[in-house]
Amino acid sequence: GDHRDLHSFPTRRSSDLGRIDYEGELAVIIGKAGHNIKEEDALSHVLGYSIMNDVTARELQNSDGQWTRAKSFDTFAPFGPAVLITDKMPEDAVISTTLNGKTVQEASFSQMIFPIPRLISHISRFATLEPGDVIASGTPQGVGPMKVGDLVEVNIEGIGSLRNICAN
Repeated sequence: GDHRDLHSFPTRRSSDLGRIDYEGELAVIIGKAGHNIKEEDALSHVLGYSIMNDVTARELQNSDGQWTRAKSFDTFAPFGPAVLITDKMPEDAVISTTLNGKTVQEASFSQMIFPIPRLISHISRFATLEPGDVIASGTPQGVGPMKVGDLVEVNIEGIGSLRNICAN
């Protein structure tokens, strides 16, 4: 269908990138700077949360052997459209991703492999976190490819919905 009427973020792709995957994720927004943050203090560094589609050029990720280039093309990693100002997401809140209206990912935050405090603490060991930094927190099972014309919608209870169209 034609999704141009939606207020959406287009992800532009070129044919030489190979497979492009959606990854619905919780975006953690840092509000207070820190380095070597202890897990028990980590949430005091959080401003709030938003939604991210951590778009990944999967074949490049595999051939490069690391993730930087595969996740860094122009128009990749859209996030928004709102920020929930709180230091902690409810553990029973659900993240879900739909592809053209069909649910492809769904999980609650209690199912995360790496809890938010552990992520913040780990990252702060090698990089000083600054206000405005955004951490992509990992994605539930169900990651899959996007093709031109697809509409990916990532929903998080309490935040809203991020719509992302795959375009040329």
